[in-house]
Amino acid sequence: METIKINDNVTVTSISMTKLKTTSIGVYIHRPLAAGTAAENALLPYVLKSGTALCRDREAIANYLDDLYGATMGATVLKRGEDQIIYFDAETISDSYAPNGEKLISGLLKLLMSAVFDPYTENGAFDERIVEQEKVNAKDRIDAFVNEKRQYASARCQQETARGTSFAIPRYGDKESIDKITAKGLYEYYRSIITSSVIDIYICGSGDPEEAAAAVREYTDKLSFSPASIPATEIITRGGEELHEVTEHMDVAQGKLALGFLTNIRPGDDDFFALTVFNSVFGAGAHSKLFNNVREKLSLAYYASSQLEKFKGMIIVNAGIEFDNFRKAYDETLVQLEEIRKGNITELEFESSINAILNLCNSYYDDQRALVSYYVSDRVAGLDMPLEAFIEGVRKVTAEDVVNVAKKLRLDTVYFLTGKEEA
Repeated sequence: METIKINDNVTVTSISMTKLKTTSIGVYIHRPLAAGTAAENALLPYVLKSGTALCRDREAIANYLDDLYGATMGATVLKRGEDQIIYFDAETISDSYAPNGEKLISGLLKLLMSAVFDPYTENGAFDERIVEQEKVNAKDRIDAFVNEKRQYASARCQQETARGTSFAIPRYGDKESIDKITAKGLYEYYRSIITSSVIDIYICGSGDPEEAAAAVREYTDKLSFSPASIPATEIITRGGEELHEVTEHMDVAQGKLALGFLTNIRPGDDDFFALTVFNSVFGAGAHSKLFNNVREKLSLAYYASSQLEKFKGMIIVNAGIEFDNFRKAYDETLVQLEEIRKGNITELEFESSINAILNLCNSYYDDQRALVSYYVSDRVAGLDMPLEAFIEGVRKVTAEDVVNVAKKLRLDTVYFLTGKEEA
């Protein structure tokens, strides 16, 4: 892995992965997650990828990508703790496989840099038609997210557990804020942030890092950047308050139970490896206690799992249940946590959990985007931990370590999505 510093804000990191015939490129523009700008940040990537000075509309972009032997380019917005990331994702066949020796990686980077630093404008504003269409699409994404009740309930539990922090802000913003955005206002906002943000460019595959850096400098050297840093994010360390309970009513046929636990463990802490294994034992997989007891043995849930939100120090349990099974599923979830605290972890549960994590990590070496995502998350967390070091840390975890971590968990939030209230 080689990192080239373009300037104080922009870096190019090359990760060699020659076993695949493709090279992927990720551009990450880091912005603080804030209520006043969440909608703008969520809309920007879609507007920027729709027209650039190099290719002024979607048709021209599609033709440009076709000329690169079917390269692809997409964009979205990510949320990593309090870091709202404007993200561009692109892929091309590697230069060594180009039929006529073309510099495909540099060509794709040129399009990406044009989208990021030199977008198409009309009279000092973005194309109004594009902005208005993307505003409609943005509200559709919010609706689609709400309609997917499993992920919606999980996100709502995360928001409630993170109440009082910026993490509670949805990554897509809200419809009311989207409605207020104009083509001119969005362009002025873009100009205010593009040279005052940390921008990480990752190239995973093959190719010459210096050639890639040159393609980036072609655009950045024309601009004047101001100091910036990656938005800081911190775990929630709320004291022992009363249990926070939230019930939401919607027209649903199946209840969604979500429990938010606070761990008081940061990604860089020694206990973080054990927390990762605990999550696997508890609910992250078909080998876990939640799956095999709440779902399989007792048939209290259609699904039952746990996920680790490492940036905020939270474990979120998700279960799809019959409305009448709320109390039984809730109680049994806490029973399974108590079993771990008592040390009742079978050798099969423990070894399966370790192997599941190691297998996932090892799969990153065959998945360019997953490998880059690991390092981006590592950077957002303020760490410098190679994947190999993380794997080694997991290998050293003992069952006793998992028990000790389980004892640190405190239930903070109970969220229940249930049917409409009777009139």
